Amino acid sequence: MTERTPLLNYRLVASVNESEPLSAPASRAPEELPGSPRPRSSPKGQPKKLSVFFGVVIPTLLSMFSVVVFLRIGFVVGQAGLYQGILMFVVAYFIISMTVLSVCAISTNGALDAGGAYYMISRALGPEFGGSIGIMFFFANVCGSALFVLGLVEAIMGTFGIPEDPTVVPSTHQVLPSGYWWSLLYGTAILLLCLIVCLVGAHIYAKATFVIFLVVILALIMIFVSFFVVKPKMVTLPSPFKPSNGTSPVYPTTANFTGFKLETLLGNLKAGYVEDYTTGKMMSFATVFAVMFNGCTGIMAGSNMSGDLKNPSFSIPRGTITAVIFTYIIYNMLCLMVACSCDRVLLQRDYSFLRAINIWEPVVIIGVYSSTISASMSNLIGASRILYALAKDDLFGKVLCLAKKTSQSGNPWVAVLMSWFLVQLVLFSGKLNTIASIVTIFFLLVYAAVDLACLALEWASAPNFRPTFRYFTWHTCILGIIGCAIMMFLINPIYASASIAFMLLLLLLIHYLSPTSSWGYISQALIFHQVRKYLLMLDVRKDHIKFWRPQILLMVSNPRSSVGLITLINDLKKSGLYVLGHVQLGDLSTLPSDPLQAQYDSWLALVDHLNIKAFVNLTLADSVRHGVQHLLFISGLGGMRPNTLVLGFYDDCLPKDKLIESSMSSTESTDPFSPSQDLELPPLHRFASLRGSSDGQDYGEFGDGKVLGAQEYVSVISDAMKMLKNVVLARYFNDFDKARILSPPSILAKGNVFVDVWPVNLLRPDSCSYVDTCSLFLLQLACILNMVKAWRKATLRLFLCVEEGRSVRGPEAKLGQLLKDLRIKAQVKTVPWDQVVALHWQRQSGINKNLMSKSPDLTADEMEARAIEEESEEDYANSFPSNATRVSDDYLVAVNKLILDQAMPPPAVRFLYLPRPPADTRRYATYLHQLDLLTQDLGPTLLIHGVTPVITTDL
Repeated sequence: MTERTPLLNYRLVASVNESEPLSAPASRAPEELPGSPRPRSSPKGQPKKLSVFFGVVIPTLLSMFSVVVFLRIGFVVGQAGLYQGILMFVVAYFIISMTVLSVCAISTNGALDAGGAYYMISRALGPEFGGSIGIMFFFANVCGSALFVLGLVEAIMGTFGIPEDPTVVPSTHQVLPSGYWWSLLYGTAILLLCLIVCLVGAHIYAKATFVIFLVVILALIMIFVSFFVVKPKMVTLPSPFKPSNGTSPVYPTTANFTGFKLETLLGNLKAGYVEDYTTGKMMSFATVFAVMFNGCTGIMAGSNMSGDLKNPSFSIPRGTITAVIFTYIIYNMLCLMVACSCDRVLLQRDYSFLRAINIWEPVVIIGVYSSTISASMSNLIGASRILYALAKDDLFGKVLCLAKKTSQSGNPWVAVLMSWFLVQLVLFSGKLNTIASIVTIFFLLVYAAVDLACLALEWASAPNFRPTFRYFTWHTCILGIIGCAIMMFLINPIYASASIAFMLLLLLLIHYLSPTSSWGYISQALIFHQVRKYLLMLDVRKDHIKFWRPQILLMVSNPRSSVGLITLINDLKKSGLYVLGHVQLGDLSTLPSDPLQAQYDSWLALVDHLNIKAFVNLTLADSVRHGVQHLLFISGLGGMRPNTLVLGFYDDCLPKDKLIESSMSSTESTDPFSPSQDLELPPLHRFASLRGSSDGQDYGEFGDGKVLGAQEYVSVISDAMKMLKNVVLARYFNDFDKARILSPPSILAKGNVFVDVWPVNLLRPDSCSYVDTCSLFLLQLACILNMVKAWRKATLRLFLCVEEGRSVRGPEAKLGQLLKDLRIKAQVKTVPWDQVVALHWQRQSGINKNLMSKSPDLTADEMEARAIEEESEEDYANSFPSNATRVSDDYLVAVNKLILDQAMPPPAVRFLYLPRPPADTRRYATYLHQLDLLTQDLGPTLLIHGVTPVITTDL
C-alpha cells in the first residue's frame, strides 16, 4: 500500500463500514399467540445456530473497527489533539449509544425475523416508513459493498501495483498492472469471492468473519506491542498533495517516533488543525469529527443477524453493548499511546505511520485488507437480506417476486445474485469517493429511524410494548434522533437534505401503491394516546359561546339515497364532530350475534368514498325512536358530543340511488344481499336496496314507512329538543349535487350561487322577531356554510318579511346593524306579505266572531282560551306553545308561494325556521302536515331549530 492515500479514500475504505449482514429467514416459534406477527419459517435443515459471540460480537466489532484503527487514529490525534480527540470519541459514542439502547429495547420486545433494522422499523412504524427506510438501507449496502471493494483495490494497487507514472521506478513487489480496466478486473474478482461466500450461506460467512476477526485482533495486538518494543526511529514521510498550480508549500520529509515521552504527550494535547496533506484542504473540528464518526458506526451488524441467532432477544443487547464498549476502550487506548509516542508532524503528515513503526510492517497491510473485505461481504449479505425481506413483505408487488426464492438451506440466493449484480454495476463507476458521504448519511438515517420507532412505541404506551431491556427512556431516543440528525448535516447538509427528501418520496409511493399490512400502525397507537389525553383535558364546564361549533349527528336510513345530504352536512360541521348514525331494528337476545359488526366495513368504505371527515355509530334497538335516543345519549366522548341532530324529512318522495349508478352488474338481478353473496360484493354494494312504493311509504333519507310512522318521527324531534339538542330537518336532497351546483359556470361570478335564509317563524305571523335563539342559529349555520372554501362564492340572501303599514327602514336598519355586529355578509331583502298575513287574520276574526255571538262578555284572553277548547280536533291540532295562533292550510300555501316567488334565481339551499312540536302528541300529524305544506316544492331546504345560544358580538 502506498504512503499517499487521499483522505477521501480513507472515507471510502472505512466510512461505509456500517454495512451489517442481515440474516436468513427465522424459524417459526413452536406456538403463535393470536394477533402476533407470523414469522417466516426457515427450512428444517437450517436451524438457528449462531451464539452471542459469533452472531453479534464479531460482526459488530469488525463493522465498527473496519480500517479506522489502522488509518485514522493518527489523523484524529494529529489534527485535533488528544483532548479534542477523546472528546470526539465521547460525543460519537454517546450518539451511537443512544441508538444502541433503542435497538436493544426493540429487539427484546418480541420475536425478531430476518431483516434486522428494516424488520424493526417496518413492524414498529408501519409499511410506509419501514419500506422507504428499507430501500435506502438496501442501496446504502449495495454502494457500501462497492466502496469497500474499490477501497481494497486501491490499497492493493498502492502496495503491489506498477506506478502509472513512467518516471517512477517500481519496487520489487510492485508487479500488478495498473489502469482503469485492470482495477475493474481486480474489483470484480474480489466481489466474486464475496459472492461465493454469501451464496454458500450465513454460517460460512460467520466462519469467514471469525477468521478475519482473528487476523484483525492479531494486528491490534502487534500494534500495541510495537509501541513498547520498537525503539525510537525516524520515519520518512510520504509525498504531499500537489495543487495543479504548483504553489504547494514546503513540507518536512521526515518525522520522529519518540517512544513514550512526556514531552511528546504535551505536544499532542491541544488541537493543531492544518491542511490535509492528501487533499490540500484545511481541516477543522467538524471535518475531522465527520471523518472519525464514519468509522464508529456499524452498531447494527449484530441485530441484522437476527434471523440466524439462537436467541435474538438475549444475544443482541449483550453482544452489541459488549462490542461498543470494547471498541471504545481500544480507540481511546490507541489515541493515548499515539499521543505519547509520535511527533505531531508524523501524525499530521503520514496517516499510515503504524506500518512504519510496527515490529512487522505487513501486519498493518493485512489488517487493512482483512477488515475491508469483511466489510464488503457484510454489505453484500446485508443488502441481499434486506431485499429478501422487502420481497417477502410484498411492498412492491411483483417487482421483487423473484427475490423470495431460497435454497434448501434457507439462503435467499436470488436476492444475493441481484445484490451482486447491482454492486457490479456500481464498480463500473470507478472512483466513488463522492458517494461515501451519502452512504454514511443513509445509515445515520436508518439509525435515527430506529430511535424514532422506539420513541413512538414508548410514547404510545401500548400494553404490549414491554421490552425486557429497560435501560432506556424516551429521552435517550430523542437524544439519538437529534445526534444522528446533527451528524447527517455536519457530514454534508446537501446530501442529508436530499436523502430525507428521497425517503419522503418513497414513503408516499409505498403509501399509495402498497396493500394494507397486518403489522399494525404505530400512528394509530400514538393518535389514540394523544386523543385520550386531550379529551380528558376538554372540560365541558369551560365551554364558551365564542368557541361554539356544530357537532352533528346525521341519522341515515340508507346511504344510497343520502349522498347529497351527507356531503352538505360535512360542509356544515366547521371542524366539529360529525357522526353518521344508523338504527337497525332488532333484539340482540333473539339473535345469534351482533348484526352491526359486519356492517362497519361498508359504512367506513362510504366515508372513504365520499371523502368526508365523519365517524360512524350504529345501534340496535326495538324502534327507531329508541335507537335515536341511544345515539344522542352515547355518541361522542367527553366534551365531543353531538349538539345537533339532522333528520331527513318525512315525506312521500321516492328515494333515488345516488351512491352507485343504476347500471349495475348482472349480479343485482339476483338477491345480492343474501348471506351467500353479501361478502363477495364490494363494501359500497352491501347496503340494502331502496324500497320505494306508490303509496309513499319510503321516507327520504331517514324514514322507512314500514318501521317509522309520522307520530314516531315527530316524537324523535321532540325528544331531541328535550335533550337540548338543535334539530335540523332536511328536505329535497335526493337530487342534491354539490359538485354540479358549485362547478363553473355557476361560480364564475360572485352571486350566481345563492343561499337563502328566512329567520322568522313563518307559523307565527304575529311574531316577526329576527333575534331569538332559533333565528340566530339559522344565521350561524348559513354563515358557516358560506365560510367553507367551496361555498365562499355563494351569496347569502336574508329575507325580511314586512307589512306595508309599518316602516321598513327601522327593521331593515336594525337587521343590518345586527349582521354587521355579527360579522356576517348578506343581502337583506324586504318581502311584503300583507296579503299572506291577511289570510291568517281573516281566519282569526272568523273564529272570534263566532265566539262573541255565543259569549259577548268574554275578554280577548278568555276568547282565545274558549277558542282552543271549542275547536274541532283537526283545528285544535294547530294550537301548541310555539304556535298559539292557529294557521290554516290556505295561509301555509300562500307562504310557500311567497317563498317560491322570491327565489329568482333559485338558491342552492334554503334555511327555514323550524317551530317546536306541539306539547300534545295528538297534534303531531297536523304539525308534520304544516311543515309539508310550508316546504312544498322548495328544493333543497333545511328546517332548523336552535335551543342554545351559538353566536355573540363580544370579542
